[in-house]
Amino acid sequence: MFDLTMNATAQALSPFSVVERKATISVVGLGYVGAVSTACLSELGHRVIGVDVDAQKCASIAQGQSPIHEQSLGDMLSEGVTNGLISTTLDLVQAVVESDVTFVSVGTPTAADGSCDLKYIEQAAAAIGQGLKSKDDFHVVVMRCSVPPGSTMKVMTPIIEQISGKVAGRDFGVCFNPEFLREGVAIADFYAPPKTVIGSTDARTANIVANIYRSVDPNPLMTSIETAEMVKCVDNVWHATKVCFANEVGRLCKATGVDSHDVMDVFVQDKKLNLSPYYLRPGFAYGGSCLPKEVRAVGHIATQYGVDLPMIQNLPVSNSEHIQTAARMAKETGAKTIGILGLAFKAGTDDLRESPILEVMADLHAEGIDLVAHDNAVTRETPIAAQLAYVAHGSPGLAKIAEVLPEMLCDSVDTVLAKADTLIVVHDDPAYRDAVAAATGKPVIDLVRAHRDKVSNETYQGIAW
Repeated sequence: MFDLTMNATAQALSPFSVVERKATISVVGLGYVGAVSTACLSELGHRVIGVDVDAQKCASIAQGQSPIHEQSLGDMLSEGVTNGLISTTLDLVQAVVESDVTFVSVGTPTAADGSCDLKYIEQAAAAIGQGLKSKDDFHVVVMRCSVPPGSTMKVMTPIIEQISGKVAGRDFGVCFNPEFLREGVAIADFYAPPKTVIGSTDARTANIVANIYRSVDPNPLMTSIETAEMVKCVDNVWHATKVCFANEVGRLCKATGVDSHDVMDVFVQDKKLNLSPYYLRPGFAYGGSCLPKEVRAVGHIATQYGVDLPMIQNLPVSNSEHIQTAARMAKETGAKTIGILGLAFKAGTDDLRESPILEVMADLHAEGIDLVAHDNAVTRETPIAAQLAYVAHGSPGLAKIAEVLPEMLCDSVDTVLAKADTLIVVHDDPAYRDAVAAATGKPVIDLVRAHRDKVSNETYQGIAW
């Protein structure tokens, strides 16, 4: 391992370590992280080769079109293609041969036992090893997936070494560079990262990766690969913890007649001890492709090592209680048709993976309640099947209503308002705030407190205030 004293100042990048020629980068996996990375890296002047097993994703990006809903992504991809900086291929082996650095951003979905399923990493590693076998140049492999600590060096790297016949740290470099991109504002986060963490096998690899990010973050945090892996896990578990903590505070406050938002507004003033206020707002349950999966994975790791982590392992229990509370409140309105305003796990994205409102909808649908829904980013053309495959072991709600979900979608908020007896507000959106204001006398269940001036009464119910 190289000298980690460079972590203290992130200075160890001497002027002589700067790569004059922009590295050509292959990006494996063109989902949310991969597609955004492809666009942003090309914007920094790198030639980027996007790789995916999904021919449709490759074709879409090759034409300068975004395969996902993410602000400004389509324009950036189009510009990169026009400038000759972005291309795509199904052939990972050849992409490795033609590039200097490979970013691995494939999926690591939840396996049946709650662990991370690493099969896509293993498949990518085999192809990367085959590509390196025919190369003499020093190549850097950058893992960006959320994985249990040890996976990069104990799962991916041995496969690459075995197939290529080369040695990590000598013939090629290995790095773990976790991403901290929030869906919906991912491009802004790329250019203004909260931190850049680079865990690597050697100083040469660290310098190469740091040079890629130099213009967006000149002071990366250098560390070991295992520490970088754990940082990603801990970050996501902490975010999940904050969501549950705020929601439990909200339920307690509501029961005692205290305004939970007033309480939390005071609580988050302590930036020194209470850290970021970003998630500390009573609202709905956590969801998405990261937090639920990471909580399960960390719980699985703890079980493997015989460590008891009561709070972390019970986060899903608290989260499920919040979901069940929302479903119960909806049923208590007696509505025959319920309108859902917002479907994705957060506003500004079309990501339905483990979106908590889908669990509520599945419960209501099973009770025979009709559902109508609207989401600014979700349409009948949204690739639900692909998202369903990713969360096969983690999202029963999506699985139960995947086939009928397109039939529930309405083209406008007004249509939902006209058809629904009760509204459930899932996203804090101006149009949805207007819908709540227009729904005079109609029961509203507000999961995000779209109207701060409202408190729970006979027709308006907040889940935690």
